[in-house]
Amino acid sequence: MLVLAGSDSGGGAGIQADIKTITALGGYAATAITAITVQNTLGVSGVHPIPLDVVEAQARAVLDDIGADALKTGMLGDAATVETVARILDSAKGAPAVVDPVMIAKGGAPLLAEQAVGALKSLMIPRAALLTPNAPEACALTGLAVESIDDQRRAGEALLEMGAHAVLMKGGHVPGERVVDLLITRQGETAFEGERIETRHTHGTGCTLASACATGLAQGLPLIEAVARAWNYVHEAMLRAPGFGAGHGPLDHAWPVRR
Repeated sequence: MLVLAGSDSGGGAGIQADIKTITALGGYAATAITAITVQNTLGVSGVHPIPLDVVEAQARAVLDDIGADALKTGMLGDAATVETVARILDSAKGAPAVVDPVMIAKGGAPLLAEQAVGALKSLMIPRAALLTPNAPEACALTGLAVESIDDQRRAGEALLEMGAHAVLMKGGHVPGERVVDLLITRQGETAFEGERIETRHTHGTGCTLASACATGLAQGLPLIEAVARAWNYVHEAMLRAPGFGAGHGPLDHAWPVRR
């Protein structure tokens, strides 16, 4: 599986979370790093984009030799990177792409330039076998408020109309005692629901969930089964969080290995 995303020096999100997740679920992770971030659980203090020709060269090296049964995209940073990654997705014919529209870090730092939102909408959404936005990201992409389950449904349907093949509308930012994620396709919807875990250790949940979904698709699981396994994996990883750092701490990605 090929992941195109940014590096997280704190190890809880980004490429580091992707590699841990894919490995824990029995997949093989290859990467094309789009940016290097300077961050820990307290926040992002620096973002250093990788030159576009290097991003593309990383991906080509992997695809030309190893190949990929699925791709996952995370932090892309700017419009030019979005355009480059869209070309890479087109070259991996037959491999489904899980697109995590990363816009803002857990601590609030912007990870996607404002002028790149249009490129994300026009180039990445139509290429997504599965799009995995949280409520703020879905709002930015659709212009619709996302403050309830009905709002999640409306935004998800709007994203389908924009070209996504399926949308996993994450409910972590939606108020309520229970968290509901809605998997929305043209055939209907499936809800994944559980009690809200009151914890500050949520860093990398979005990256982890998207990579877990992509791993399932790469392994040939049907979409609903891939998402269900991913959802349960993230839920347990949150419950087992190691408690590192003074801010938004990481999950326990390796829990299946120690089970």
